[in-house]
Amino acid sequence: YTDVDGIYTADPRLVPDAQVIPHIGYEEMLEMASLGAKMNPRSIEMAAVHKVPMLITSSFNPNAKGTRIGNFEDSSNMEIRKSITSIATERAVSRVTLIGVADRPGVAAAIMTPLAEAGISVDVIVQNVSTDGLTDLSFTVGQEYLQRVTEITSANNDVEYADLATRDGLAKVSVVGTGMTNSPGYAARMFRALANASVNIEMITTSEIRITCIVDEKNVGTAAKAIHSEFELEVV
Repeated sequence: YTDVDGIYTADPRLVPDAQVIPHIGYEEMLEMASLGAKMNPRSIEMAAVHKVPMLITSSFNPNAKGTRIGNFEDSSNMEIRKSITSIATERAVSRVTLIGVADRPGVAAAIMTPLAEAGISVDVIVQNVSTDGLTDLSFTVGQEYLQRVTEITSANNDVEYADLATRDGLAKVSVVGTGMTNSPGYAARMFRALANASVNIEMITTSEIRITCIVDEKNVGTAAKAIHSEFELEVV
């Protein structure tokens, strides 16, 4: 039980017409938990392993139907599920860019290892095309870790680079859905929706069931509403 009626198609504070999702798969729920949904990932993992269905519903609203979490692979359920399940957002994201890094084996590991040892989780990672044996490597971290990341990276004698640039005030906007796995066009639709809303994309990363864009934090609400509307998630 929780203080909301279930898992929503988006944060209702950002998207007023967000709806409660009737049912969602374990894989999608795990992805959403990693993107900031207030669910314990370990509990979802255990439920998935043992095929135990879960119900997320409100302890304050006895009439709430809630969200069922489980495997819904039979045809009757698949017909009413959308390819895109939800829009997830996360604020307070920072980007770190190492400019002029040597493009050779082991450099990325040398950059990331001290951060991992410090317990800092790195998320989106982008490396530019190499020019004259040098490249730029960017990654994102939670804004609360930015100063510590800068200190660790600046003190890292195993990595040579020309400059270190940082930017805070960013946010992640992600679409999640197992229906994207074998169907083309979802990334293009997401990017077009953001372009039409005049939201610039700073970085992009994908998985089989997720597409994440890094945007300016001040645009996170506009981005979420534009994508939510593009995929018609107000109709569940």
